[in-house]
Amino acid sequence: MASITDGQEPELSREDSREPSRSESCMDQPVDSSVLEVVHYGPSPLPVKHYDADTTEPISGGIRTMEELLAWRRGEASAFNVAPVPRAPREPPLDRVQHRTLVSHDMMGGYLDDRFVQGAAAEAPYAFYHWNHIDVFNYFSHQLVTVPPAVWTSAAHRHGVLVLGTFITEWTDGAALCEAFLKDEESYRAVADKLVQISHWYRFDGWLVNIENVLSAAAVRNAPLFLRYLTDQMHERVGGSLVLWYDSVIHDGQLKWQNELNQYNRMFFDACDGIFTNYNWTEQNLEWMEAYGGLQRRQADVYVGVDVFGRGKVVGGMFETNKALELIRKHNFSTAIFAPGWVYEAHSDKTQFRKNQDRFWDLLSPYLPLHRPASPLPFLSSFCQGFGKAVYSRGQPEAATSWFNLAAQEQQPLYYRAAVAGGGWLSSSGCPEDAWNGGSSLLLEGLLPAAHGAPLCARILSLHVPLASTTLVTLVFKASAGISVSLELQTTDASRCTHISVQEVPLSQVSPAVLDDGHQVVQQLSQLCGSWNTSGWTLRCSQLEVRGCVLREVCVKISRDGEPGDLPFSCRVGELMVRAGGRRRGPGSRTQRSKPCVCVCVCVCVCQVLDAAGLQPPPDRVQGVCIDEVVWLRGVGSSPDSAHSCLLLNATLRWDYPLRAVRHFRVHWRRLRGPDPRTPPGRLAPVGRAYSTLFRVTELAVPEPPGLLELVVQPVVREGFLVPESQWGRRSLSYTDAAVQ
Repeated sequence: MASITDGQEPELSREDSREPSRSESCMDQPVDSSVLEVVHYGPSPLPVKHYDADTTEPISGGIRTMEELLAWRRGEASAFNVAPVPRAPREPPLDRVQHRTLVSHDMMGGYLDDRFVQGAAAEAPYAFYHWNHIDVFNYFSHQLVTVPPAVWTSAAHRHGVLVLGTFITEWTDGAALCEAFLKDEESYRAVADKLVQISHWYRFDGWLVNIENVLSAAAVRNAPLFLRYLTDQMHERVGGSLVLWYDSVIHDGQLKWQNELNQYNRMFFDACDGIFTNYNWTEQNLEWMEAYGGLQRRQADVYVGVDVFGRGKVVGGMFETNKALELIRKHNFSTAIFAPGWVYEAHSDKTQFRKNQDRFWDLLSPYLPLHRPASPLPFLSSFCQGFGKAVYSRGQPEAATSWFNLAAQEQQPLYYRAAVAGGGWLSSSGCPEDAWNGGSSLLLEGLLPAAHGAPLCARILSLHVPLASTTLVTLVFKASAGISVSLELQTTDASRCTHISVQEVPLSQVSPAVLDDGHQVVQQLSQLCGSWNTSGWTLRCSQLEVRGCVLREVCVKISRDGEPGDLPFSCRVGELMVRAGGRRRGPGSRTQRSKPCVCVCVCVCVCQVLDAAGLQPPPDRVQGVCIDEVVWLRGVGSSPDSAHSCLLLNATLRWDYPLRAVRHFRVHWRRLRGPDPRTPPGRLAPVGRAYSTLFRVTELAVPEPPGLLELVVQPVVREGFLVPESQWGRRSLSYTDAAVQ
């Protein structure tokens, strides 16, 4: 069990409830009553380390001092920075991966646009979306404790990637800190306990420990003990967690980077889950490590550092980073790629960011094994990258302004550029110019050469999704003239996927049967999902009938419609959904033969008909809506009552709803009553999107007091069905002027 020193809080296991507790003021609000507020102006009482001082927007940040770290309490921590997305399972699991890939995100001190928990208006932000290629993500800054912003943790977890914070001490000040906290067992356990509590509360997965200063004899003796205690406590409290040591200090306390694992730093390696080496290695270092007995069959735990900026005497760097990866993989080590944001920082033309990032990771891809997120049905993605030029909903722009919010990032496809036999080519990239949902779509474009007579198969997803015996597949796309678009799914027998060599299972192809617009299932979906105003998009529903199969690959097939000839083409994929088809009926008047299971043998073929009545919206309703942490401000701008100064409402909205079922929430507001009782209630107006059951309303212009308004929470569920308004959540707020009290 954990050692709890005086004043420290007991820990919960990850299996225990970890929902941030509601504030006392929120808990005290009677159900179905209005919240009563008196309008007062003054400085915001909210802590500036968690809320922007000007707008009260929730923000992420780190911990700068040891005093602040030791004083950390869950009751005073930010609930907004708790990542709402649990880490998805993946195939293969991390412990079966021989060549692991860690990305250490170091950009301009950290906490930039990503510090805004609910997103930011950003013209040209940096984002990462090549999650399929990496296993571990480390958020790095030079603060004492770097807590990863929740938006990064959510995006990584959605793809089955571990997230590490950073604990760093540096130079003279760092040496003094280390002397204090490594002086004895009680002191280093107190620090470790706080790091465990922070990781547990904010729901990230471990720590990179970076001691870049000299240590005294006493401190260096206790450093491995601190590491071991931290690692053991993390493993106990946070399932699947990871603690890594950065190659810096050696056994006698000198700050002396080794650029390898050896007898001088092995004591730290032995005390935790792995080592992140410095960057100035040569192939001779790799050869030496490969033969080093101290490895103890832990080659996967040695993350050989690669500085993408190419500083110092390093192998590769920049667009030649692949040269470093080639050598690292040749000698069977893992890698830690430091500062891949070089593709953004070092290039002045930020409009070329996507192109530069895709080129960089495409060069590395031969050395980066893919992992597959393991997802139950339904599987859904609009391929939104978490930023864009507008926010789209069902092909229509809801807000035509540039934005950034990695919490909105959905399951990412494969991005690449490939040659096609006969002189053609194919590329897959994110494109913000048009989208079905979110901020971007997946753009497939290329040249289908005259000599290439067969359809072109563009692989867009690698997954591990167990299929229902009757599965419904919905594809939304826009295609250029002269081509036909269809889906090809690659599946395998589910029983084979329990083997260690899960990446090597044999695959078979199947094309699901397309349902026409008059099919009862399509009509039922249209009723449940609302009118499909497609804006030039094609929506295609298909049905697949198999049993005991796992979906492994999704391909878009591009076929030529006309005569042979070189054919430039483009196909914008707006959304893919794979879901169980509902209840099944036995053979009857509309029976159609099931596709044989496309796996290599053990799957049993079935003969069933999809029952459209089995498609039902979720029964859940939004409950427990409350409003607290209200701050009133005055601003200049348009308002319901004035073209000049207006009243601005800032408040925290909380509610209960099962997150596993939801894609996001829409938050609306409306005026119920204003100063003039003859004015009729207003219509619902959008406030924003929420990706957890917590939302901060900021700078909402409302009528002058006295007034009564309503805040409304609408769930947007993953299945795509419209949730009846009777199941939305509501709370009214009545407010009066302090002058009339």
